[in-house]
Amino acid sequence: MGACASGGCPVAEFLCGIPAWGWWAGAAGLFALWLCRQAWKREHFFASLFYWTARAVCFAYFRCKFRLRITGAENIPVRGGAVLCANHTSYLDPPVLGCATSRRLVRFMARSTLAKNKWLDFLYKRLKAILLDRDRGDLGAMKTAIKCLKAGDVVGIFPEGTRSPDGTIQEAKGGIAFLLAKAAVPVVPMHIAGAYQAFPKGAKKFSPSRITVTIGKPIPPEEILAAMPQKGDYAAAGALVMRRIAGLAPEKTP
Repeated sequence: MGACASGGCPVAEFLCGIPAWGWWAGAAGLFALWLCRQAWKREHFFASLFYWTARAVCFAYFRCKFRLRITGAENIPVRGGAVLCANHTSYLDPPVLGCATSRRLVRFMARSTLAKNKWLDFLYKRLKAILLDRDRGDLGAMKTAIKCLKAGDVVGIFPEGTRSPDGTIQEAKGGIAFLLAKAAVPVVPMHIAGAYQAFPKGAKKFSPSRITVTIGKPIPPEEILAAMPQKGDYAAAGALVMRRIAGLAPEKTP
């Protein structure tokens, strides 16, 4: 590595004696260890590098741009199927929800009309999204989501079905409530605050706002079923989840 003024220090002399290829080999070894650590921590890491890369980019951007804060991440099950349910007020909500967990890969349910754009179609396929036709009862998408949940995957949904026009929480759509009742997995309520102020429906550019994600305790499937006074009363199950989401909203300061 050339001359080195070690001053007689044995450690310095040792470091100066390492050839250039040794430093590169050490760096490669550290990178390999880092990759192994990521693979151990993150679900399907090597099989879903695009997802985890996109998640890392989004997380860094939201932390810098919107001072993203996440509380209650420990409430997301470490393994096994689960449904993450959040309020929906902005196009920012899906990536924000994905940033809420650094271990689980979230398969989002998104409306199929968005995939008509070739770039979004490419993106959704790489992110393993489940496309749903909202205009007709898309039983196929529901079966796909249930199959994923039974296989131990995490599915992210917005029970309201579309973005709130004024930032307030809306009722859950019947089809989504059907999924919650049939999935037989824990449902994790989540509240996203600040996304509406940052990028509401119809906005053309971002506005300054802090985005906060609050994650509540999982609702066990038994409680979802108990919330339905009659068999097939999926609206009651949806209402229970929306109440839990609303209960996580931060208190407004006067």
